[in-house]
Amino acid sequence: GHGGRDVGSVSARLAPSPLPFLLPEPAPRPASEGSSSCRTALRRPPRSADTMASGVQVADEVCRIFYDMKVRKCSTPEEIKKRKKAVIFCLSPDKKCIIVEEGKEILVGDVGVTVTDPFKHFVQMLPEKDCRYALYDASFETKESKKEELMFFLWAPEQAPLKSKMIYASSKDAIKKKFQGIKHECQANGPEDLNRACIAEKLGGSLVVAFEGSPV
Repeated sequence: GHGGRDVGSVSARLAPSPLPFLLPEPAPRPASEGSSSCRTALRRPPRSADTMASGVQVADEVCRIFYDMKVRKCSTPEEIKKRKKAVIFCLSPDKKCIIVEEGKEILVGDVGVTVTDPFKHFVQMLPEKDCRYALYDASFETKESKKEELMFFLWAPEQAPLKSKMIYASSKDAIKKKFQGIKHECQANGPEDLNRACIAEKLGGSLVVAFEGSPV
């Protein structure tokens, strides 16, 4: 009888044991499936980021240039000459970051020296068959006063590839979030959108009497 109790207690101990073994058994499968789907999910976003341009980064230099153009610190004449009048930005070759396009800028010191008409020169710097972003420091006059205000441009010409137009359009918010406090925004689809009358309209409509020193 003594052994019977032992057997009973052993069987009692063994009886519940299949359940703990059985219960966790199905659990690891969903967990491993979950982790594998998690891994594939982690692998997927870069591809969608490429095509949808969500999550495009903005290079620090772009933000620094905007800050310098916006603040217009009281400067010596030499420093003022080095201030940027216009800068063009583009997407990096891998389309993951908005960067400064090399050599595509006008300095305040260039105006009247190597550049006669800064706005005309700015328009000529834009590519005929691809998209760009740009900042332009507009000098204009209203009936009351002279003003300098930054303009943000999205350049998306008709001849640009559709993919380029889509990426630049969907990434615009990324760069605009960094450009806080810009009053004037202009989307241009061709040179006709960048004539003086259109720009004057953007800057203040009929109140604007001159733009970059020339009557409107």
